Amino acid sequence: MKLDRRKLLKLLPALPAISWLNPAARAATIPFTMRFAVASDGHYGQPGTEFEKFHTDVIRWLNQEKMQKGLDFAIFNGDLIHDEPTLMYDVKTAFKRLAVPFFVTRGNHDRVGLDVWESTWGYPTNHSFARGEYAFILGDTSNEKGEYLCPDPAWLRGEMAKYENKKGIFVFLHITPVKWSPQGRDCEEVRELLEKTPNVKAIFHGHEHDEDDRKMSGGKPFFYDGHFGGSWGTTYKGYRIVEVYEDGTWQSYQYNPTAAPILNTFVGKS
Repeated sequence: MKLDRRKLLKLLPALPAISWLNPAARAATIPFTMRFAVASDGHYGQPGTEFEKFHTDVIRWLNQEKMQKGLDFAIFNGDLIHDEPTLMYDVKTAFKRLAVPFFVTRGNHDRVGLDVWESTWGYPTNHSFARGEYAFILGDTSNEKGEYLCPDPAWLRGEMAKYENKKGIFVFLHITPVKWSPQGRDCEEVRELLEKTPNVKAIFHGHEHDEDDRKMSGGKPFFYDGHFGGSWGTTYKGYRIVEVYEDGTWQSYQYNPTAAPILNTFVGKS
């Protein structure tokens, strides 16, 4: 069935989320202005795992995304390494094979001090950046001990104020600030801040390797992306794609590159 662009655009403002639309059909109908990937939990160096292969695979997959569909950047949302601080430089070297810029957050297995983190990556564990009309906030949810922590609410509030005039904000936190499982944290102040900030479009998490869908709270989607490394989790290794379109709508879906199915599509309005 051929999609009617005008009818589709009339529907979008009336629907907060359209999950049935095929991603390929949508991209063909409305061009995107930005496309990025989110992957997490590579656990570089974890004993008993093929961690080097896992990283070679995800780099190849993301480079293919760049060549075939276009990819502006990638975000690795925590647990870059598996506990051993000396591995941080090694995983950075592995990521340099990417054909796109990349950004990282700290997870509970990234057990390095703030000075080591900043000297390795060039920015602190709490950081943000902007691309055009959109902002990206990457918050810290752990420490050198590997504890599960809430993000710093004062820092988050300041970042959201800094980007209050942006069309949208995407937030990346390795550990979920909602106690949906034993792996999450109950961070009421942070959750309310995320839900009540009008231009926050979505929040992205790693940490829970067996989660690859989304949960809703306060009308906002909280996304998971499974894992691309580690010793447990979903039966496949994968990543999440986000596409932002010319009309201000955006779409996210999980991708399994070994079987090529698109999973758990979500479409949001501007």
